[in-house]
Amino acid sequence: MDSSLEFQDWGLIPYDEALTRMLTLVDEVAAGRSGLLIFCSHPPIVTLGRATRPEDVFGWRGPKLEVSRGGRATYHGPSQLVIYPVINLKESRRGRVPQEIAGYLRALEDGLVEALAEHGVQATGKSRHKRRPDEAAADETGVWVGERKIASLGIAVKKWVTFHGAAINLDQDPEAFQGMNPCGFRRDVMVSLEELRREPVDRTGFQGTLKRILLRRL
Repeated sequence: MDSSLEFQDWGLIPYDEALTRMLTLVDEVAAGRSGLLIFCSHPPIVTLGRATRPEDVFGWRGPKLEVSRGGRATYHGPSQLVIYPVINLKESRRGRVPQEIAGYLRALEDGLVEALAEHGVQATGKSRHKRRPDEAAADETGVWVGERKIASLGIAVKKWVTFHGAAINLDQDPEAFQGMNPCGFRRDVMVSLEELRREPVDRTGFQGTLKRILLRRL
């Protein structure tokens, strides 16, 4: 079986349409198709992961959707780049043993960190954020720059095939994360690459960097 990944760019696509397409691909990959790396972005929506709490969303006025990924509530919007790897974890890849979910998550997280480093931002996969008492159960999974969170990760696995993935904040968007506590944190914990670099993001250039890195790492 060819272990290389196919790349697809879905552009701006409604979340529910992307989810339907992704689930179809999960079945195809489970049946023997090569894995895929998908890039896209979504019109504004809040998705509710399996660990979402009632207090996570309190004033969001847009669409919401319950999904099967791990984690709590998070925002998706056109200011982000969303990454959906659809990969059969029964296959060993780059030193990862078959059916190793933790290793896959580390590879995805480390790929985001490496791409950010190439664009001048030093990030880490571990939070340095000092949480308030009401944030004690917040979900620190993701990519952090100091005490600010730049990317959220939440995956699901079906038939040992991964879906869902990661969302990285590229452009500054004052409407993003309104009326919610993303992953259980305050809204102001979230940050974008544009804010960190204090200049507009070359989206095409960043996507090219991340594509190259993730195709190698995953």
